[in-house]
Amino acid sequence: MKTAQQWKACYLEPAFQAQYTYQGKDLGAACSGKGTSFLLWSPFADKITLNLYRDGGEGEPFLQQPMDREEKGVWAFRTEKNLHGIYYDYEIRIDGETKRTADPYAKACGINGRRSMAVDLSLTNPIGWEEDHAPEQPAERIIYEVHVKEFSWDPAGGFPSEYRGKYKAFLCEDTTLNAEGKHPTGIPYLKELGVTHIQLMPVFDYGSVDEAGDPADFNWGYDPVNYNVPEGSYATDAARGEVRIREMKEMIQSLHKNGFRVIMDVVYNHTYSLDSWLQRTVPWYYYRLHEDGSVSNGSACGNDIASERPMCASYLFNSVLYWAEEYHIDGFRFDLMGLLDTDLMNRIRTALDLRFGRGEKLVYGEPWAAGKTAMDPGFTQALKVNFGKLPPDIGMFCDNTRDAIKGAALKPEEPGFINGRPGLEEEILDSVSAWCGGKAIPVKAPSQILNYVSAHDNQTLYDKLASTLEKGADIRKACRLAAGIYMTCQGSLFFLSGEEFARTKNGLDNTYDAPVSLNRLDWTKSLQERGLVEYYKGLIALRKQLPGLCDKSPNAVQRIFGRWNKPGAVGFFVDNRAEGRSCRWETLCIVYNSKSTPERLTLPRGTWELLADGESSFLWKSPVRADANIAAAPGSILILGKTAADEKNCPADLFSGR
Repeated sequence: MKTAQQWKACYLEPAFQAQYTYQGKDLGAACSGKGTSFLLWSPFADKITLNLYRDGGEGEPFLQQPMDREEKGVWAFRTEKNLHGIYYDYEIRIDGETKRTADPYAKACGINGRRSMAVDLSLTNPIGWEEDHAPEQPAERIIYEVHVKEFSWDPAGGFPSEYRGKYKAFLCEDTTLNAEGKHPTGIPYLKELGVTHIQLMPVFDYGSVDEAGDPADFNWGYDPVNYNVPEGSYATDAARGEVRIREMKEMIQSLHKNGFRVIMDVVYNHTYSLDSWLQRTVPWYYYRLHEDGSVSNGSACGNDIASERPMCASYLFNSVLYWAEEYHIDGFRFDLMGLLDTDLMNRIRTALDLRFGRGEKLVYGEPWAAGKTAMDPGFTQALKVNFGKLPPDIGMFCDNTRDAIKGAALKPEEPGFINGRPGLEEEILDSVSAWCGGKAIPVKAPSQILNYVSAHDNQTLYDKLASTLEKGADIRKACRLAAGIYMTCQGSLFFLSGEEFARTKNGLDNTYDAPVSLNRLDWTKSLQERGLVEYYKGLIALRKQLPGLCDKSPNAVQRIFGRWNKPGAVGFFVDNRAEGRSCRWETLCIVYNSKSTPERLTLPRGTWELLADGESSFLWKSPVRADANIAAAPGSILILGKTAADEKNCPADLFSGR
């Protein structure tokens, strides 16, 4: 038996790569009216037997078919029969040891993914699928992070009981709180909120929830088992492989119909178990090892995928293209993108642009890893420090902005600008211009920056503020200031579902396997916190009218001028003009005041209107002319717009107290 190190040495040999790199895109089971083919890449197998089953559970195979060795390490079996709905797995003998494995290239599977299923994908399409398409690309991206089960689990959400926690909940277009017909929840709520993109937490088949177990079993889902198969616990019938496919397509179709683009959270950096289908078919090819033979664990999940190896890169690359083509996915959020290599990320970006049009599909991710990884020599990790090697249309979550606003996410007791930490004024101003032109991050354009203050990881915004503000402080006021800051920074916007109604997880910062009763969206709070929800709605609606902040071009930084700061307060102007069309406000004046006292200023000449302050984000609907001498209230944002075509030079010394 070869050791892991011996396997790795073999794979790094140029001769191996030349002999066994397969360029075809037909691996897995392909099923149609013309017949069925099974192709598996396993270059060092001595023998492979295909086992066919009537169901995806237990029981013996009704047929055991030896497979034929073909070129480039591929094994194959082909038949003229359409085997749609037949389940299968493989017995593989490698290096004297025989193992049974599901198909790592499977497009469908049975319960818990243990057996793969041959599927004629044309038979899984819902009515009208051929006409399904994403809504027109919005001028501004406002991304809302949602977990399928969390979204509809709360009985107060008014979803049919049989759809709670399921893909089908996204087909409900008239849900209201407690089904009283008055206060919207679900899809109608999201439409009123004004978000443009729904980012779904992992929806491919993961291993941490038993699909045949208690429906209340919960996990975030960052535990991939079958990369190209939808998760079964969200389907109404996980035992039938075609059901989960059809119902996920129905969910995407409904979201598109209701005006949302759909982003898929993909976890290509590790697998749920090291004893995966990938490992069983080609031992140690898909995983990184340190020089001493120990398993690389930069994911903190037990293993790291070797994205830099040719067949692994092709596997991940083809997986992304498959989800975009077969499921009409509109964008991809890469979990721990810093564990993937820049070559692969650039390949993916280029291919999506060629196939669908430049920028039509969003690509962004976490520009970090959980620890060091043993990437093969000659490759570069897609980390924040290496973002200069990525194009402007690959984005990243900006933890610099997040931590400057509210304090370090990994330090629950550490405050930020809005909750009292001094000395962060320059970082806040760098956040405004999406860190372009600075030295902290190698950013080419605002298109690379996602501004946010909460995501599924770490504390919710409300919980972070509750743990860092003084007792008795107005947490919701601080929430409004936090939202006001990141929603008036250049770049794209992202927030966790429920942030807008003070979502809490009782202070816990890592609820990946906590009960669904804690993780679920509490739809009652959407009414209880109506004031905060309305504030978010107003900010979102206003943001869409501000081209100076929505500009994603490399030159957008030039729109920000007249920056100033003093302890606890910062301000700046924005050139808000848009080429080829008139804008309601030619210039913006924005102030962030985190102090407990007002920040007074004297406005330059011109007609200035009050657009938003710490109490209301809808002032722009019926704007009031602002006095030349005005103040940003304590712990508040102030947004003003100038309507007259005056000179845009507004020097910082026009502000009092400079």
